[in-house]
Amino acid sequence: MQRKIWKRIGLTIVYLLLVLWAVFTFVPLLWMISSSFKDSSAITSVPPELIPKNPTLDAYKRIFQVGGLGRWFLNSTIIATVSTVINVFFASLAGYAFSKLRFPGRNAIFWVLLSSMMIPGQVTLIPLYILVVDSFQMENTYFGIIVPGMVAVGSIFLMRQFMGSLPSSLIDAGRIDACSEFGIFWKIILPISKPGLAVLGIFTFVAHWNNFFWPFLITNTNSMRTLQVGLTSFRFENLQDYGAMMAGAVCSAVPMIIVFLALQKYFLQGITIGAVKG
Repeated sequence: MQRKIWKRIGLTIVYLLLVLWAVFTFVPLLWMISSSFKDSSAITSVPPELIPKNPTLDAYKRIFQVGGLGRWFLNSTIIATVSTVINVFFASLAGYAFSKLRFPGRNAIFWVLLSSMMIPGQVTLIPLYILVVDSFQMENTYFGIIVPGMVAVGSIFLMRQFMGSLPSSLIDAGRIDACSEFGIFWKIILPISKPGLAVLGIFTFVAHWNNFFWPFLITNTNSMRTLQVGLTSFRFENLQDYGAMMAGAVCSAVPMIIVFLALQKYFLQGITIGAVKG
């Protein structure tokens, strides 16, 4: 009886801590959304108003009209979507090759690729900039932003580990039916890899959507700025317009929430694969 009582007390304490942590995490998000519907005086009022008494859409109007949020949003959407599709396709293709195909030097090539992850991005930044700007003349273009991040080694590693858990008997059956290697990959492997593709897609989309430094470095006009770069410049030019900054932050968070909710089912399956054996 005492053991059950102590167990219930322990569970109660754990649940209370989880609730407090959830509230602690949710309050900044609620404050951001609330502030986007306030005017400047209400945002800086004391005591603070968590729920706006007089909600207004002026902040959203200002950032669309003055800041050019629509163009920044379009640029981020194009860059994040195209980068995600390209990265998922080529990473899954490489993951299939490294996990299921047998060819000379397979493991050596994979470990060389994996070792490149130890090189800090700052080391290759200047050579990459010179290559993109001087050699390929892709400054201030979509290609200049997308091409350097088309395929990430971490993505290849993720898909290799995931596809290594898929049954090879399906591949053998496809070969018996005279299906080409790409046909096996496209018609057999990809359909059963949705959980892994969803995890990689979410991570890739969020990473490219929130990417700041490379778009900031490679773009030099307001029309080519991404949302993250544009919001930063808007902040520097309008130091007191907190409402517009919060409105831009809300608009920036919406696509990531939509992507996660759309792929939530596959995402949860992907992160739990291999957690239960037997």
